Amino acid sequence: MKLYADVIIDISHEAIDRVFQYEVPLFLCDEIKLGVQVLVPFGVGNHQRKGYVIELKNTPDYDVTKIKSLINIVSKSVPIEGKMIQLADFLKRQYGSTMINALKTVVMIPDRVMDKEQKIYSLAIPKEEAGLKKAAYDKTVKFKTRGKILELLMEQEFITKEEAKKAGISDTILKNLEKEGILKISTQRQYRNPLMLKKEEAEVVTLNEEQQVAFQLFLEDFKNQRYQTYLLHGITGSGKTQVYLAMIEEVVKSGRQAILLIPEISLTFQNISRFQKRFGDRVTIIHSKLSKGEKYDQFERAKRGEVDVVIGPRSALFAPFENLGLIIIDEEHENSYKSDNPPKYHAREVAIERARICGASVVLGSATPSIESYTKARLGKYKLLTLKKRATEGQLAEVSVVDLREELKEGNRSIFSRELRERMQECLAAKKQMMLFLNRRGYAGFVSCRSCGQVIKCPHCDISLTYHKDGNLHCHYCGFWQPYRKNCSQCGSTYIGSFGIGTQKVEEAIYREFPGARVLRMDFDTTKGKNSHQEILQKFSEGQADILLGTQMIVKGHDFPNVTLVGIIAADLTLAFQDYRSNEVTFSLLTQAAGRAGRGKEKGHVVIQTYQPEHYSILAAARQDYTGFYELEYTYRQLLKYPPVYQMLVILVTGKEENVTFDFAKDLVKEIKGDFSEEEELQVLGPNKAGVSKINDIFRYVIYLKHIDYDILVRIKDDLEPKIKNRLLKKDTYVSFDFNPMHTY
Repeated sequence: MKLYADVIIDISHEAIDRVFQYEVPLFLCDEIKLGVQVLVPFGVGNHQRKGYVIELKNTPDYDVTKIKSLINIVSKSVPIEGKMIQLADFLKRQYGSTMINALKTVVMIPDRVMDKEQKIYSLAIPKEEAGLKKAAYDKTVKFKTRGKILELLMEQEFITKEEAKKAGISDTILKNLEKEGILKISTQRQYRNPLMLKKEEAEVVTLNEEQQVAFQLFLEDFKNQRYQTYLLHGITGSGKTQVYLAMIEEVVKSGRQAILLIPEISLTFQNISRFQKRFGDRVTIIHSKLSKGEKYDQFERAKRGEVDVVIGPRSALFAPFENLGLIIIDEEHENSYKSDNPPKYHAREVAIERARICGASVVLGSATPSIESYTKARLGKYKLLTLKKRATEGQLAEVSVVDLREELKEGNRSIFSRELRERMQECLAAKKQMMLFLNRRGYAGFVSCRSCGQVIKCPHCDISLTYHKDGNLHCHYCGFWQPYRKNCSQCGSTYIGSFGIGTQKVEEAIYREFPGARVLRMDFDTTKGKNSHQEILQKFSEGQADILLGTQMIVKGHDFPNVTLVGIIAADLTLAFQDYRSNEVTFSLLTQAAGRAGRGKEKGHVVIQTYQPEHYSILAAARQDYTGFYELEYTYRQLLKYPPVYQMLVILVTGKEENVTFDFAKDLVKEIKGDFSEEEELQVLGPNKAGVSKINDIFRYVIYLKHIDYDILVRIKDDLEPKIKNRLLKKDTYVSFDFNPMHTY
């Protein structure tokens, strides 16, 4: 049987958009594999060019008389590009994507920009001769500066123009020495530096007993080349970052590189300062707010082996390290690690696959691990490392849960409960700092009763109903709907309606009730600038504000020792988010927020304001009781057949014509039910209108599939792909797949 290889010529943006097919000669059939570099005849003159095999097929896509043959395999070793092609193939197979989209995701090729160069000066004569000239110059006051520059260049290979200027050496002197043949001028590439932090000495940190145990377990495995996935479950303030630093240091000492993923750009500031102290200029960052030049330079530095550690959000996972040894995903439970664009991958799963390809370890860290990760740790698929004490030996903050229903009964209609207001006054009087967290993420037009706290939910899915402009409440999972009522069905109260509050409104209330307070607001509007996250956090760290007010970006991983109070304005907003993960998101956000208080020497206090004080996620967060929450949440997932007990696949069908789109979605359901009728465990829900049913005049329908076996859902996806491809030629409809989505469509 003949074999054909799809080849990308070199690796560039333009190349990635075009694939060329070649026949594989018989003598190469046993050796060739995905990702290898090959030599091919290219163009009219059949010039030999290098390329990469991205797919192997038994049937040709073109007329066989027009297909040329590969010349040879360039090397038996798989270069970094080859490894990334293997990773792209994983994305294509696992998440339902074209190979081109998968390649564009994993092969980091930022827009090329002009290299930045600087002048450097070095000796043009032997050091012995330079020493004699220096001695002669030093005898004359007029030429002492010449002697100074020769002394510098006898100690170091070269100096930059900026260094010469700082040493008091003028351009005229440099030019004269060049004319005399004593100095030579050349240019050196200068990397744009996105790190605007002061260079500081690394603090000496000794790991405590718990940290040392976790580190040693990892180190023993790594030294013995037992590359595994670890879950580092440590309470807030337990010093997970110090364990990360120790792990990375050992990996770097062994000559390998490490990637640290963080969920938010706002976390870069504190993380990079700690890592820069330890690793100096061998650490860099990659994220979306860098300039094109900065992105390009950091990419080049990583590819050339000039840095050992890359820190950044999800996309930093694809840093082009040749000898990757460790991937750490901090706050691994965060939704931001899931891509919203095809291929809709989860960084956790892709990190584990990249580590497998490279022979590397993966560490997942969190105070509130995802239900999926903790389940795998309990089943032994991940190795569990635990930190149960705060690194500073301090105690967890004292937590108060305030029932906003009672506040309403007592006539308090303020944003702040009476207890929170009192604690804010005490905090300001004591010259301490506080953080006010607005749990805004779950706001999606849900309806709740302010008297009894009831959120109106779908009777079939236990998911909150969403208020639509048509005056009805809809479930975006199964299609159930009911009319909006002005009275609460539970208690009859008229205090019912959609619920929402913004950070600007809270800021206005602070100034109104505490006129002298200094407030920094951190939300989407105030963090649009390139360095805005860093600037706000720097000001707060330096004590330039009393209150840091913000959404979820302020509660993750920040360490401010002077913060003694955390106020959570509306804790249950995320409970009403129309998603089976809403309880988990709420517990995680509240636990993380509570963990910001009392990280210094003084005890902290947390005030949680809620309309549902009896909800298990809020009670567990108040107790910082992850295990208790996990047991209840896992039972909930079992009962309703949600991940990780059951796996879920969402098929999103979009099109310009509503009827055609809906009919196509119905045809897909028929195909699934017909081809997989023997799968008794398979649940097929839909098609139904998506939560946002039309975007830019494109109609959207969703199909939900549930099965206990993830591979069955992948098989369904694989079975549908060729059928969808054939149908797309006839109908202007498009399909995307999302496994175990992090949000409702």
